[in-house]
Amino acid sequence: MRFEILRDPVWNNIRVDELTLKLVDTEVFQRLRYVRQLGWTYLVYPGATHSRFEHALGTHHLSRRTLALLSEAEDPASIGEIDQAIVRSAALLHDVGHYPFSHALEEIGALHHEDVARPLITEGSVASLLSSHLGKDAPLRIFDLIRGRSENPLQGLISGSLDLDKIEYLKRDAFMCGVPYGEIDVDRLTNSLVLVDDPETGRRALGVQEKALSALESLLFAKYQMYRNVYWHHAVRSATAMYKRLVEDAVKAKVVDVQSLARHTDEGLMHTLEIDRPTTLLVALKERKLYKRAAEWPAAELDDDMVEWIATDRKRVAEAEDSLAKEFGLAPGELLLDYPVKTQMLGLDIPVLRRSGKVERLTGEGWIGTINLPSLSEELYKSARWLRVFTAKRASLEPRRLLDALERSR
Repeated sequence: MRFEILRDPVWNNIRVDELTLKLVDTEVFQRLRYVRQLGWTYLVYPGATHSRFEHALGTHHLSRRTLALLSEAEDPASIGEIDQAIVRSAALLHDVGHYPFSHALEEIGALHHEDVARPLITEGSVASLLSSHLGKDAPLRIFDLIRGRSENPLQGLISGSLDLDKIEYLKRDAFMCGVPYGEIDVDRLTNSLVLVDDPETGRRALGVQEKALSALESLLFAKYQMYRNVYWHHAVRSATAMYKRLVEDAVKAKVVDVQSLARHTDEGLMHTLEIDRPTTLLVALKERKLYKRAAEWPAAELDDDMVEWIATDRKRVAEAEDSLAKEFGLAPGELLLDYPVKTQMLGLDIPVLRRSGKVERLTGEGWIGTINLPSLSEELYKSARWLRVFTAKRASLEPRRLLDALERSR
C-alpha cells in the first residue's frame, strides 16, 4: 500500500493511504479548505483561520493511530482491515456537509450538517471511490457511523462521549487561537480505549479503562473553557448574530435558498451576497464593525421557560428583534438577540473497564470518587451561557424594560 506524509502544525506527520488521498482530492472534500473551522472567531482571535479541511485530516490521523492501538490490544480478527478503513473514512468525511462559517446556519433552521452529508457520501464521486475500494455497502456504513446510529463496535470513535472529532477540534482550536485551554492528555486517552461488552446492551462497544478517568475529566473541562473563552466569547457571538440575520434576510429576499447554502464556501457566500444584495449589515461584518452589547444576562439570572425560545425559534427571534428595535428607536436589523443553542457541554455516557475487571457504564451521575457531572454541568452552563442584546451603535438599554419586552414576545 502506498502512503504519503502530510505535515500538520498540531500532529506533525499525518500518514495517508491511497484511498484517503483520492477522497481528499474530490470536489466534496476540497470545498472544506474554504470553510473556516470556527466561523467568525478569527475576527477576535486572528489565528483562528484554520479550516474544516485540516481538522478532518487531523481526525483521520487520530483514527489511524487509535485503531492501531486497539488492534494490538484486541484479537486481530475482531477489527478487520475493511472495518478499520470504514472508520478511517468516516473520520475523514464527518464534516463534508458543513455550511459556510460552520455551525451558525444550523441555528437559523437549516438542515443539520450531518444530514446534508448523506448525498455527498452516498452518491457521486465519493460513493464510487468508497464502493470500489471497500464494498458496495461502504457509503451507507460510513454515513451511519457519522450519524451515530451504526451498530459497529467502533461507533464511539466517530460519534460519542469520547469521539476523536472532539479531541481533535479542542486541541486544534486552542492551538490556533493561541489559548491554553485545550490541553488534553491525548496519549493517555487513546491508549486507554478498549472494546468491552456493554453492560446495558450486551453488545461489543468502545469503552475506556478506569485509569484514564482523570484524563477524561480534563477533556470535559477543556471543552467548557473553550466555550466560555472562545466559542461563546461576546464578540464572536456578535459577529455570529450579525451573520445569521444577514443570511436570514437574504433567504427571505430569495437571493439564496437554504438548500444551496451547503454548496458555498465562506468567501463564495459572502461574494454572492455582496453582488446580489449589498446591505449595511454585510458591510459592517466585512469591516469588523461589530454590534455592541447593549445588555446581557448570565443564564443563572434567567427563567429558562421565558428565554429558551431565543435559542431555538428563529422566526420568532427575527420578529422580536424588529419589534424591539422599533420600541427603542432603532431601524430593523439594528438590534439583535443572541442566546447560544444549549449544547451537551459535559455529556458523558461510556462503558468503563474497572480495575477489578468489571465493566460499568459511567453516566453523568458519575461514581464515588469521580465528579458529579450533572450538577457541575448546570453550574458551568450558568457561567458560560449568556443572553445578549446587540445593537449597531453603542447604546445603554434599560435591562428591566428589555426583559419585559422579551416577556411580551413569548
